[in-house]
Amino acid sequence: MKVVNEEIAIDGIDKIILRELMTDARKPILEIARKVGISGAAIHQRLRKLEKARLITGSRFIIDPKILGYNTMAFIGIYLDRAVSNPKAVKQLEEIPEVIECHYTTGNWSIFIKILCKNNEHLMHLLNKKIQAIDGVSRTETFISLNQQIERQIQV
Repeated sequence: MKVVNEEIAIDGIDKIILRELMTDARKPILEIARKVGISGAAIHQRLRKLEKARLITGSRFIIDPKILGYNTMAFIGIYLDRAVSNPKAVKQLEEIPEVIECHYTTGNWSIFIKILCKNNEHLMHLLNKKIQAIDGVSRTETFISLNQQIERQIQV
């Protein structure tokens, strides 16, 4: 057994369960149970233990944004004029639906965000009319993703 934190230890069976569900969260529990050689009830107990320890924080469907017309992904470094502007700026960024991630960072930027846009014109509109209009934002630096090469979770 390998200790993940003070509250939980995961073993080889837990790892198999996690890997299977990370690949396909809709995979039938009984199919996983047959693969590891334990009952479906035992799988459910293990999943409840992992949820209680907050190793699993839920399951979700993943929507392909390109199907909805969001073809431009960009990363934007946001420079703030004062550190006290951070919470206010984040609150305003939360109101922009195209902002899908927001991080406080070390280095040059105060905040680093990931956004999805329909196209470059949509990106320019968001930058000029919404993001740079936020009180405290002194300037931004934008990087457009040409193609995402890796997308994964941490391995267990």
